Amino acid sequence: MALADGPCYTIINSPDIEVPNEMQLKQDLEKGDTNVKIETLKKVIQMLLNGERLSGLIMTIIRFVLPVQNHQIKKLLLIFWEIVPKTSADGKLLQEMILVCDAYRKDLQHPNEFLRGSTLRFLCKLKEPELLEPLMPAIRACLEHRHSYVRRNAVLAIFTIYKNFDWLVPDGPELIANFLETQQDMSCKRNAFLMLLHADQERALNYLASCIDQVNNFGDILQLVIVELIYKVCHANPSERSRFIRCIYNLLNSSSNAVRYEAAGTLITLSSAPTAIRAAATCYIELIVGDSDNNVKLIVLDRLIAMKENENMEKVMQDLVMDILRVLAAPDIEVRRKTLALAMDLVSSRNIEEMVLVLKKEVSKTHNVEHEDTGKYRQLLVRTLHSCSIKFPDVAANVIPVLVEFLSDTNELAAADVLIFIREAIQKFASLRALIIERLIEAFPQIKSSKIHRAAVWILGEYVDNKEQILEVIETIIQTLGEIPMVEAEQKRLAGEQMDEGVKVSGDGGSAVSASNKVTSDGTYATQSAFSLAPIAKKEKRPPLRQYLMDGDFFIGAALSATLTKLALRYAELEKDVRQQNRITTQVMLIMSSILHLGKSGFPTKSITNDDIDRIFICLRTLSERTKEAVEVFQHYCRDALGKMLDAQHEEDQRIMKQKQRAAAKVQPDDPVGFAQLSNGRDSQLGENVFETSLNQALAGTKTTNLSDVTSPNNKLNKVTQLTGFSDPVYAEAYVNVNQYDIVLDVLIVNQTNDTLQNCTLELATLGDLKLVERPHPVVLAPHDFCNIKANVKVSSTENGIIFGNIVYDTSINTNVVVLNTIHIDIMDYIIPASCTDTEFRQMWQDFEWENKVTVNTTFTDLHEYLKHLLKSTNMKCLTPEKALSGQCGFMAANMYAKSIFGENALANLSIEKPVDDPDSKVTGHIRIRAKSQGMALSLGDKISSSQKQAVQAA
Repeated sequence: MALADGPCYTIINSPDIEVPNEMQLKQDLEKGDTNVKIETLKKVIQMLLNGERLSGLIMTIIRFVLPVQNHQIKKLLLIFWEIVPKTSADGKLLQEMILVCDAYRKDLQHPNEFLRGSTLRFLCKLKEPELLEPLMPAIRACLEHRHSYVRRNAVLAIFTIYKNFDWLVPDGPELIANFLETQQDMSCKRNAFLMLLHADQERALNYLASCIDQVNNFGDILQLVIVELIYKVCHANPSERSRFIRCIYNLLNSSSNAVRYEAAGTLITLSSAPTAIRAAATCYIELIVGDSDNNVKLIVLDRLIAMKENENMEKVMQDLVMDILRVLAAPDIEVRRKTLALAMDLVSSRNIEEMVLVLKKEVSKTHNVEHEDTGKYRQLLVRTLHSCSIKFPDVAANVIPVLVEFLSDTNELAAADVLIFIREAIQKFASLRALIIERLIEAFPQIKSSKIHRAAVWILGEYVDNKEQILEVIETIIQTLGEIPMVEAEQKRLAGEQMDEGVKVSGDGGSAVSASNKVTSDGTYATQSAFSLAPIAKKEKRPPLRQYLMDGDFFIGAALSATLTKLALRYAELEKDVRQQNRITTQVMLIMSSILHLGKSGFPTKSITNDDIDRIFICLRTLSERTKEAVEVFQHYCRDALGKMLDAQHEEDQRIMKQKQRAAAKVQPDDPVGFAQLSNGRDSQLGENVFETSLNQALAGTKTTNLSDVTSPNNKLNKVTQLTGFSDPVYAEAYVNVNQYDIVLDVLIVNQTNDTLQNCTLELATLGDLKLVERPHPVVLAPHDFCNIKANVKVSSTENGIIFGNIVYDTSINTNVVVLNTIHIDIMDYIIPASCTDTEFRQMWQDFEWENKVTVNTTFTDLHEYLKHLLKSTNMKCLTPEKALSGQCGFMAANMYAKSIFGENALANLSIEKPVDDPDSKVTGHIRIRAKSQGMALSLGDKISSSQKQAVQAA
């Protein structure tokens, strides 16, 4: 018989013990003291769980252990009577159980309320009506006991007995309904109401209707059951909604957060009215703001995001954007990220200005706060304000002054995001160019990062278009560069520092000492000396652009040269006076030549690179020769390239948006047409069945799987792993069910011999970040019998794991071992595709220390086909846009990204090629994988290698 078909027992983990003989156990139970009886009883229970029958001990325990009044023995006896076989071979109840029944009748009348309550709990597990029938009067009497612990367990006992054997207590619902009317204790009322909910819904509804105005005063455990009842009744009979929906509204104001959460979820499934949606969403927001637990905040936020996916609910929630922004008070960065994303999806032209004001306040709050996540939060705020400005151009003028302040921020990522926004805004919104340039010139000297300065210089060089501003920008650049020419200035500086050191040395040598005599309080003389020291010369700080060059960063010098060339060419177009043109051009050329001279002088820590020298020479040559082609490149091509890039980004965003909208379509072309007049009103009026949804999630983890798919035989058969051979004495196979953070192994063990296998034990061990939760219990297998053993394995990180082991069993002759085949846990069950920006990708690529390089070995002859195969086999997402990958050039480079359910990041860079002139040649190249942990990088590399081998074998 399979274990799954038997009754469910209390499981007790037993360490390895020597199996005592039955005579020794009898002697200890008869003549031992209380402690010996306790230990012996434990051994008997463990042996019973291991498959021993021990039928000869029942009478001994009845005679010598059952009368003992020790509480621990009483507890152990409850377990013993639960698991001991109570029937003979022909299925009839053992005679000895009559005596046991009498003993428990006395316990049900015992003055100790704990003993009564625990006995009643034990009776819930009995499946023999012959034992329960004599106890019914005593169980009924417990309903009137003075202590609530006894009363609530009596209700549970009656509920279980009525569910299994309703003829034992035919008036059960009526009895419990009368009991419910007189009770004051909330735990008793909850259990009684729960029984009526499952046994007689009509009585439950009548009781609820009689006290519907008092529901708010009930305890939370009873309120939760009431919410469940209303949900089930309204789903089964939608006409009842008007009767109880007001009760759900009232429960939204319950003092218990759990009740409010369940009531809000029930309300939106029962009603699609705008008032109901608003009330539920407001309740969720209050829960997030009021609860300090970040896990609660994230769970409830997910419910709000799920509500937003429904078009009808989204329209109502748009008015609650300001309430949602209250969640930003939470310190957790993940909560803030989800909140800002939700608010950005819901914001409309009606409340965008209010949202921008709130975000500006949040920006000001981050200036004086030093926290590990402050920089990330600033970056989030910048991106959200950026999205607001692009989505609603009217607010861009208010946003730009706030964001420009970030350019001087020490957090380079936030400043880079600001510049990306400014670059897009200045290209798209011509009316704001004057404001942006004015603010950018003001902030330019305060910028602290070479990368930010470089991008700001490019924007100024591209979009400044009048004479006064061109002169102002050149003047600002000269101020941040310092004195020109730079080599002579650095020589003077060096000479000045040496002279200061000489003064300091001479000052130290001739320091004057002046001494004066002072009279102390006791009349004696004391000498006081004062040393006059020469002041120490402070090291002068260089201007920012000069400091970058002195640190060896001449890429900023090349970018500066290109910008100055653009400004000089544009000034020459605007200014008719040739002398003025030449004056500006020579000034600009002097700066460029000074940068070249400084790069080769030996003063900087690193000399200038050949690439930067070539770029600066091209700028100098363009200004001196002014050929039409070169001038055209500087004046027009750069801005055109930016416009094309922004258009491509916009098209990609629109494509992703359309995909989301297509995925959200609820009605398919082949769906049946529903006629309201002909339907019973159950299908279209109510939302999803939350109980079935929760069951789906419990069975299938995070995957969106239908219940029918999970329980279908085909689905299970695909995950069955054969552990032993068909000719082995013990055949075993395992069904591997992977959930989010744990793996359940359902192992079928079949005895293929003619012998009884004693202590048949499944011994398992793991490799990788897998942990066996509990050791499976030994079983006894009759000849050609079988059983199912379940083992739980916890997973703590994304890494390929291996489960291995053996089956050990005893026969009448010796002990035998069957070695099992290994079970490989696939990393793909934990990896999901994800997106990140190019900046974040580069930053993570730089930070992650583990790299795994995999050589491409495949039969694919098309670069795009190989990329599709790789994405499918690794669950990664390609970050490189499709337009960048389109066409055939014989070479392909792409970035890929994925996250694990444990929050680990995985990056991959694909570099492959094939000769264009040979269509039959195979794809070659390599894949570089980077991750924070070694296991992730190695496991992903192994997965790619194995998928390549499978593709080669298939070909």
